[in-house]
Amino acid sequence: MTTTEIKFEAQARPEGKNPRQTRTMGLLPVTVYGKGVESKSLVINAHDFAVERAAKAGATCTLVIDKKDVKVEIQNVQVNYATNEILNVEFKTV
Repeated sequence: MTTTEIKFEAQARPEGKNPRQTRTMGLLPVTVYGKGVESKSLVINAHDFAVERAAKAGATCTLVIDKKDVKVEIQNVQVNYATNEILNVEFKTV
């Protein structure tokens, strides 16, 4: 069994922008947390996440945060079921 790895570039959330404005810019708000790790609010490319998630269900994810690779798994995906838009993603460190 081969494992598929998905890699996303993550940046800090823009200051002064609410999540709706962030999604309008093509970015997806994400939260990263885990045992012994400080919770971080970040953004990733929304289109890349939607495409990769659909193509590689159950894959291991890597977030590149400040040039460091962080292994994560998708904990929760918040979706607006009326529009099928991804609103927020929670990642838990592995």
